[in-house]
Order: sequence, then structure tokens, then C-alpha cells
Amino acid sequence: MTACLFCAIVAGTEPAHVVFETDETLAFLDIRPLFPGHTLLVPKEHYETLIDLPEALIAPLFAAAQRLAGAMETALGAAGSFVAVNNRVSQSVAHLHVHVVPRNRKDGLRGFFWPRTKYPSDDAAEAIANKLRAVLTAPR
Repeated sequence: MTACLFCAIVAGTEPAHVVFETDETLAFLDIRPLFPGHTLLVPKEHYETLIDLPEALIAPLFAAAQRLAGAMETALGAAGSFVAVNNRVSQSVAHLHVHVVPRNRKDGLRGFFWPRTKYPSDDAAEAIANKLRAVLTAPR
């Protein structure tokens, strides 16, 4: 296997704004978000696609996605969220990742022509990560 950016983030050798972690998964902000709070959720073990993911990891992965989707509403005031997985096509990193994107009505997303942006600064990204982290790590 060639070097995998997401494996390096999981290992802590590449930086990321981590918002949530379980034994099986790690969630961190996308560096080119559709909207602030756009989070990538990955299994800690390297699997290229959803098809490759062992059945035993499906529930932990999507339980974490469910919690992230809820955090988008609570922490960021989003009206809802968009949750998506690309398999090979449009998969910029060949490590399974679930996009969890905060959504609001009339937010400008139409079809699949989505404007990607960057956070204005590392501090701005960390502020969003802190909001999500606070909700995700609070006792339930």
C-alpha cells in the first residue's frame, strides 16, 4: 500500500482538526469544506471503499456518522445534514470516508455542483472543530 493521508491522520503523523474519535473511527474537518463543519469520518483501519469494510465495522461507522449528523444541528445550528460516501469515483483519498455536511435551506447546494471553499484560517477551523467536539464528547 502506498502512503495514505488518512492513515497518517489516524496515526497522528499528519495534522487534522479532530472532532470525534471512537475505538474504530476518527472524524476530522475536511480541509476544503462545502460549509464550515464539513467533517470526514474514517475507519481507523485502512479500507479503500465501503464494499471493503468488514460487516462488523458497519454499525460502529454509521453510529458515529449518526452522532456527527446530530452534532451538526446542535453545535452549528444546522437545519439538517448531508451524509455521503464515494466509492472510487470522486474519492480523492483511497481510504473509506463518510462526508457529514451541515445543511440549511437555501444554502446554495444544487445537484452535484458544489462550491468547495477553505477555512479563512487555522483558528477558524479549530473554532468549528471545538464546537462539534464539545457536543460529541459531552455525556449522553
